[in-house]
Amino acid sequence: MTNAPPISLPALRFFRRIVRGYFRRHFHAVRISGAAGFSALAKSDAGPMIVYANHSSWWDPMVSVYLAERFMSARQHYAPMDAAALERYAVLKRVGIFGVEMNSTRGAATFLRTSEAILASGGVVWITPQGRFVDSRTRPLEFKPGLSALASRVAASTGWCTVVPLAIEYPFWDERLPECLLHFGETVRVESGDDPEILQPRLVSSLEVAMNNLSAIAMQRDAQSFDTLSHGKLGTGGFYGGWQRLKAFLIRGPYYAEHTAKLKRRADLASSTERADDDV
Repeated sequence: MTNAPPISLPALRFFRRIVRGYFRRHFHAVRISGAAGFSALAKSDAGPMIVYANHSSWWDPMVSVYLAERFMSARQHYAPMDAAALERYAVLKRVGIFGVEMNSTRGAATFLRTSEAILASGGVVWITPQGRFVDSRTRPLEFKPGLSALASRVAASTGWCTVVPLAIEYPFWDERLPECLLHFGETVRVESGDDPEILQPRLVSSLEVAMNNLSAIAMQRDAQSFDTLSHGKLGTGGFYGGWQRLKAFLIRGPYYAEHTAKLKRRADLASSTERADDDV
């Protein structure tokens, strides 16, 4: 009988700290929408849970580690990875990453057995069912059959399972660093007896809807449309950033690290001036 792979808590705590630091250094902010529903799942009996996301970047597994700690730190979290690639980063085996031989029957069987054992033990499985890097604008989505097969098998043995779509984008807005934008879509409840071939397009559609919703929000470039989970480095940095800070100190004026903050301040002042002129 296959067991859930062991996780080293000291290694996991250390790795989570590294991930948090990576996001602070490389992104202007991490922002999310639709998190209330996912938070509610963490506090309820959601049964076996699978989170599946689009796969556009090297950062996607880091996102799963970040969100797992942020919203469901009490549960153990796992994700499959190409077995050959995992051998290059063996430390990941200690933090919930398990190897799968890609594009083979044996690999598919290993994925199903290991994932079923994880879900039976109360763990959460995070999957990128596209199986390769794909631009987030590509439609229609194409999934490998593993996700629907796993969900239907688990539902058949437990009665039901919860499958949550997660949309991810990394756009540049107005700052030097990109945004990490996330959106949890509508939860899919998979019942015992659901056929994998019928379930597959349903799961594809759910993630497409989540991705389309995220794209529409992202194009507004409005941080107020998201809950901000963390801020990273602000401003231009380097010599120019240091000079701007020093200049503000010398003239005893305000220092704006964010490019948009300074522009917004100027717009507010212009608006105030216009209102004063109108009053006169």
